[in-house]
Amino acid sequence: MWWGGRGRSFNIPPQKEPDMGLLRPKSMQVSGMEEPRSPQTSSCPALRCLPGEQVLAWAPGVRRGLEPELPGTLICTNQRVLFRPHGWQGRQDSALSSDYDFALSNIGRLEAVSGLGRPQILRPGSLLKFMPDEILIHGRDFRLLRVGFGEGGLEPLAFRVAMAIIQARAQNSQAQQYDGMTVSKACCGLGPSEPPVPLLETPEEWEAERKKHGARGWRVSTVNERFDISTSLPRYFWVPRQTLDSEVRKAFGHFHQGRGPRLCWHHPGGSDLLRSGGFYEASDPNREDIRAVELLLQAGHSDIVLVDTVDELPSLADIQLAHLRLRALCLPDAADEKWLSALEGTRWLDHVRSCLRKASDISVLVTSRVRSVVLQEQGDRDLNGLLSSLVQLLSAPGARTLYGLQTIVQREWVAAGHPFLTRLGGSGGSEEAPVFLLFLDCLWQLVHQFPAEFEFSEFFLLALHDSVRVPDTPTFLRDTPWERAKQSGQFSSYTKVYTTGSPQSPVGDLVPRPLSVWDWGLRYSHQQILQFYNPCYEPHHSSDSYPPKEQPTPVTPGPPRSIFLFSRGTLTPLNQLCPWRDGFSSLTSSSRWLVRHNTSSDSLADQEWGLPPHWGPSPLPPGLLLPGFLGPQIRLWRRCYLRGRPEVQTGLSAPTVSGLLDELAQLQELLRAWSSGALPGAQRKTKDLDTPLSPSR
Repeated sequence: MWWGGRGRSFNIPPQKEPDMGLLRPKSMQVSGMEEPRSPQTSSCPALRCLPGEQVLAWAPGVRRGLEPELPGTLICTNQRVLFRPHGWQGRQDSALSSDYDFALSNIGRLEAVSGLGRPQILRPGSLLKFMPDEILIHGRDFRLLRVGFGEGGLEPLAFRVAMAIIQARAQNSQAQQYDGMTVSKACCGLGPSEPPVPLLETPEEWEAERKKHGARGWRVSTVNERFDISTSLPRYFWVPRQTLDSEVRKAFGHFHQGRGPRLCWHHPGGSDLLRSGGFYEASDPNREDIRAVELLLQAGHSDIVLVDTVDELPSLADIQLAHLRLRALCLPDAADEKWLSALEGTRWLDHVRSCLRKASDISVLVTSRVRSVVLQEQGDRDLNGLLSSLVQLLSAPGARTLYGLQTIVQREWVAAGHPFLTRLGGSGGSEEAPVFLLFLDCLWQLVHQFPAEFEFSEFFLLALHDSVRVPDTPTFLRDTPWERAKQSGQFSSYTKVYTTGSPQSPVGDLVPRPLSVWDWGLRYSHQQILQFYNPCYEPHHSSDSYPPKEQPTPVTPGPPRSIFLFSRGTLTPLNQLCPWRDGFSSLTSSSRWLVRHNTSSDSLADQEWGLPPHWGPSPLPPGLLLPGFLGPQIRLWRRCYLRGRPEVQTGLSAPTVSGLLDELAQLQELLRAWSSGALPGAQRKTKDLDTPLSPSR
């Protein structure tokens, strides 16, 4: 095979294709894996391939940028690029992603470096013009993989693997990578002590979640079981018990994309948090439809607060631009001059601050008194999910467990139809905006400010951050529940009749189910999963401050007593709930609702305790967290965003006691060297290579 460049041609001998089979542990029986075979060459380590995965090229090299440097092999497949250290099989037996794996869709920039010239950026379709001394892979998740290939840069295998990566990226399609891998329930989740995360694909799972919340005034609706109301809504959701499915069907037609109001969380104190799309103003509902809409929004309460979600929050374009600027700033070759000013100029931390501020205000609305709080966003698929998730984490101690967080993400993001593929840039469209990554940053701020209140650690957030672009699960590779159901073959042409008292169909422990992102045992070792747990967590904080009993079904005989619009930190009284009420049309008015003057002599601050800036005089509800969001209280997530710059990672808390001792020894050595005026010693303790989530990340 001949490759040309700079007027030269290199005759590269054909590379012997290895057998990538690997014996499968009994505890990890994955359908679709290759049959176990012995590797035919010692040049490439054995690799358990994913369904449809083929090895294209490999080259021995050394991972640089770490201390000590790590010898191994760089492998390119049609789905990912991975680095396997020597002796990897003895330490890591998971089949899928790790700290050394990069999905092709996750590669943001690919560079080849040679001592003879400037680095070349390798784009899909380009041609490498020299033999590389080093290949740099910049991940879109801020990771960096630097692999060197010996002195002189005349290693033909390095040239071959670089060209294989270029061609694989050009042919890669993230949306088509998932090939229906299934996994036994015996190896799901975090371990035998943790229950499996409900995927919310059956009415039984929704009913079980409803009972956990104590939402007695709600029921599971099957009106969207065939996705004929909305393909972006889940097949099942919660609606008020007194409403009929026929009323739900008519009412949802008056909301954008058919996403009508539905329950996302029932507070133990009695309040209900709902989410919905914006009113479809061009519709012309009759009186019966208007009454059905009001019943859904009222949810049996006499007080209603409509929250304008997008107000005070960044737009999707703002989020995308800030994330691009942040990624460019965190590159290893970024200039350090005025770095903090440049960080402020990205506006990323400002967006985090805005989200936390608004989530705190909504948490006060939910916990201060019994009412219906409705989050309303035009599409109901982005900021509604972010705010509803943060509100639950701020208000409910039970949501701060590792299981609770996974359940919230599955319900408020995956099942609710957040367009992961589009927002993360996997669809090739122009609507990219990492809203979910913004949520994870907000969550990291909470973990940082309240270290004893959360069962999960920063390393779990990192694992979740890195899992959004892995090619092995459909969780984040689809835009709608309809697409996931169609891919997994769960969607059928008939409607299943479900009643509250119907028994759940028997499911054995070994019944296969689609692989999900929550099957951590397939991607991380047992030692890594142990790091997901926060050692500072105090379990007594997880008990809900309110009794976890089902509330009596609320009955409101007439219209709501008070209606408010929450916008820009203030409550504005409204004289009607729906924009079409009594012939009023929002198309003929400058406002969506007619505002009436407050008839009470008390100010809104007196009526509603705790709204900024009036936190002080009123006692906070038990279990409520109010984060700080002023100035230095919002910090940069260094362990995530600066992973490509390992020199700035020293000094961050290590995941293990041995790691802390190692960092302490390094800092003491530097202090002694600086005190004596000598250079730091060259000897350093070797970091634990069994920990891909080490501070070097």
